[in-house]
Amino acid sequence: MADAPAATGGRGLRLHTIPAHRAFADALVAGLLRRYGDDRLALARGLVLVPNNRGGLAVREAFVRASGGALLLPRIVALGGEELDAGVGAALDPADAVPPLPPAVDPLQRRMILARLVEEERAAAGRPVDAAEAVRLAGELARTLDQLIVEEVPPARLAAIDPGEGLSDHWETALRLFRILLDRWPAERERLGCIDAAERRIHLLDRQAARWRDVPPAGFVCAAGITDPAPAVARLLRVVAGMPRGMVVFADLDLTMADEEWTALGPHDPDPATGLRRRAIEVHPQFHLKLLLERIGADRAEVSRWAAASEHDATAARGRAIANALAPARFTAKWTALDAADRRLTGVTAVELATPAEEAQAVALKLREAVETPGLTAALVTPDRMLARRVAAHCRRWGIEVDDSAGRALAILPPGTLLTAIVEAAAQDFAPMALLTLLKHPLVRAGEGRGEWLDGVRRLDRALRGPRPAPGLIGLDRHLAATPERARAAEWWREARVLLEPVARGFGAEVATLPGLVACLREAANLLAGDEAWRGPAGRAAADLLTGLETQAPLGPRTIAPAGFAPLLRLLMDEIAIRLLPRERHARLAIYGLMEARLQSADLMILSGLNEGTWPGLPAPDPWLAPRVRADLGLPGLERGIGVAAHDFGQALGAREVVMTRARRDARSPALASRFWLRLEAMTGERFPRDATLAAWARTLDGIAVPTPVDRPAPMPRKALRPRQISVTEVDRLKADPFAFYARRILKLSPLDAVDADPSAAWRGTAVHGVLEAWAREDACDPERLLPRALMLLADPSTHPLLRALWQPRLIAAFEWVAARTIADRAAGREVLAVEGRGTAELAGIELTGRFDRVDRMPDGGLGIVDYKTGKAPSVAAVRGGFNLQLGLLGAIAEQGGFAGIGGHATAFEYWSLAKKGDAFGAVSSPADPAGKGGRIVTEDFVRAARDSFAEAAARWLTGEEPFTAKLHPEFAPYAEYDQLMRRDEWYGRDA
Repeated sequence: MADAPAATGGRGLRLHTIPAHRAFADALVAGLLRRYGDDRLALARGLVLVPNNRGGLAVREAFVRASGGALLLPRIVALGGEELDAGVGAALDPADAVPPLPPAVDPLQRRMILARLVEEERAAAGRPVDAAEAVRLAGELARTLDQLIVEEVPPARLAAIDPGEGLSDHWETALRLFRILLDRWPAERERLGCIDAAERRIHLLDRQAARWRDVPPAGFVCAAGITDPAPAVARLLRVVAGMPRGMVVFADLDLTMADEEWTALGPHDPDPATGLRRRAIEVHPQFHLKLLLERIGADRAEVSRWAAASEHDATAARGRAIANALAPARFTAKWTALDAADRRLTGVTAVELATPAEEAQAVALKLREAVETPGLTAALVTPDRMLARRVAAHCRRWGIEVDDSAGRALAILPPGTLLTAIVEAAAQDFAPMALLTLLKHPLVRAGEGRGEWLDGVRRLDRALRGPRPAPGLIGLDRHLAATPERARAAEWWREARVLLEPVARGFGAEVATLPGLVACLREAANLLAGDEAWRGPAGRAAADLLTGLETQAPLGPRTIAPAGFAPLLRLLMDEIAIRLLPRERHARLAIYGLMEARLQSADLMILSGLNEGTWPGLPAPDPWLAPRVRADLGLPGLERGIGVAAHDFGQALGAREVVMTRARRDARSPALASRFWLRLEAMTGERFPRDATLAAWARTLDGIAVPTPVDRPAPMPRKALRPRQISVTEVDRLKADPFAFYARRILKLSPLDAVDADPSAAWRGTAVHGVLEAWAREDACDPERLLPRALMLLADPSTHPLLRALWQPRLIAAFEWVAARTIADRAAGREVLAVEGRGTAELAGIELTGRFDRVDRMPDGGLGIVDYKTGKAPSVAAVRGGFNLQLGLLGAIAEQGGFAGIGGHATAFEYWSLAKKGDAFGAVSSPADPAGKGGRIVTEDFVRAARDSFAEAAARWLTGEEPFTAKLHPEFAPYAEYDQLMRRDEWYGRDA
């Protein structure tokens, strides 16, 4: 069949468009087969230019669907992206090209060189940056350079820009960095013998345009779905459209838009009188197509509708509704006059969900439904990669592996997280949380020995509970050797430690070189994970990144702080997308990003994440070029991306069946519906096609019935299970919160300290008690030795920094008070009998155990029971209420001879509080008084009162059958370790 005639205009340009309601790839292929299908060789000699590799795959699959058998396909070449050279092959870069083009500079090599130049420039300006920040700024600088190259703006124009009032300081700062592009980068590039990839791409396109202009190819050339308005692309498309067997097919260039609306889009010429330029409507989905058409040198009247359709198309009414809904804002008043058919969205369903999690569940259900329908294809289109990952995870639980064509960042995949964990652990001096994150990583010791390895890690986890030990591997060694309970963990740690020593040495210096750190990282990954670290697409990408860094890092910043390597590595890995292998993809389902969705079609298209800030996304601010500067340079406005996103939305909305979804709130706050959603809603009014069924299914799938709150728990185990031994410190818990006692002693559930916990009051008390015990045992309570011993504790490397920084002044003042008080007591005839002793006695049929801080022989010959408190002493009201009677119980044990070497009658009960009282630290208080003053218990009766209170509690809960009721006296039960177990929030306050 003969080639299609030129459209209109008499210039022989073959320009066509496929409207949004048609499946682009299938309609394109149908038209090509109509023209060239009779001659298989003619089809095979053809060339189809597409915007990206994913678009090429869509066209290839459309040929397969349309052929019904064997077919020699035309060559399909992707023009877009940085991988142009790999995609075009001999099509645009033949080996015999004269003169040959210089190679493109390696992107990482350019990044490293620019980072070094940025670091030097900032240092010279007195504003130094670390290597990670230099690499980040280099990336921004490289993007600005590429924008200038693509739009063919000479970088030298930067120096001639007048930023105007208010921007001069910012511009001067930016211009100093731009001097790198103007003065230093060209010299570096010449030294390398390379050119920028964007510049090489322009040369390739221009060279091909010139070749085709002089000698048109024998086969047809079809440029399909290309929307990039870059000047070089436009020049190539102009040549293609003018060739005898060439054609350009646009995706949804609107031929029905009124001329007034089309003209309003811009870009506009300057006003002859004022020289001012009216602002273009870059947020409109047709703007970039109009700009491309103008750069081609064609008029919209020269474009004709592609005369082919497919069975996958929607109705023409859908196309009219899309065009009307996306009209420029000042022309939306026409909606009120539209016929119902021109704003009807038949085949489109809108679903609003409560949260992103519910939205992902609903989308996954819809995809699952498509799988159940034979032959049906379905695709999710969303710019929200988190939502895409959630949907893919939901599908995996049904055994459905869906390909997210946008890929996932290397930084969040196992090989990437392994590298990050190694660097973070080393940079944080093997702090417990970072260390355990590394040792528990799924790739570490993966395989046969994984179970045994995890057993060791769990033992180490238990040993590292509580405040952070001293830094480094040596600090961990000391911590694990400190107590016998950690012996098993210490034994396993010796094996694991060997694997960490190389990276510890490499990250031990304050300043290092980037190649040195990369080498240490590679060695550590090999030791910890072996080949698993480099397996699969993600592992190979991680290995390639480290190889590239080792090769290119010498060209970058001279030195790097080890702490800055983690953000640098994460920055680079975030920019590497990893995609599933073809054999892992589901044949009929797909997940697309906006760029990947171009030219794609499916029987069911699900458009998700339709919230403002997501689709469309917020324009990213340019750190270097203000909007006015960009306009003066002729660069695209920051908001042009909104127009491109609108065009992507219109294309996807043209599928035969469409489901649109949004969540009413995001992870932080209520979300505003996308402007595209709101436009459809405003145009259709009451006819907006909402559907609540899918949302109900999503809530029901993992939902539960209306919860019924439980009653206050009160377990009542039989007598044989109730403990017959209790410590004095547990008595208050038994009386105030019997359920907590039941959970700890009968269920034997003990809460674990957090890993890397901040020092608690209990931990501080333990440290203080340790000092006072050593002072009594080793220094015989010599007042002159107490303060030096306290300073030894604070100087110990294992002492938590928080204790040193915040508590040191208070503790020193409190210890000084203890020393002074001890001197005064000795002068009054009081002597220390024993410290930190343990004992037992039988009371009320129960073995009562206790540990005292100190017992003194009082001047009257009686016993003084002393309890050190780092906080406040118990209140008199609590003691009167039958709580905080530990001193009395310790006195009862002492009077029964329960403490070895101590005998007598307890006549004094004292709390030595080291907390601040008034303007000083330290105070002595007692819950008893010889005369019962201040509501206190009479001293002579204190032991008896404590014994009687304990006997009553023992008779109720230990030897009796009283239920262990939760929070029986909540005012004396401040601890919350078992609140979740007792489901406190469900009943507390309901059963008053």
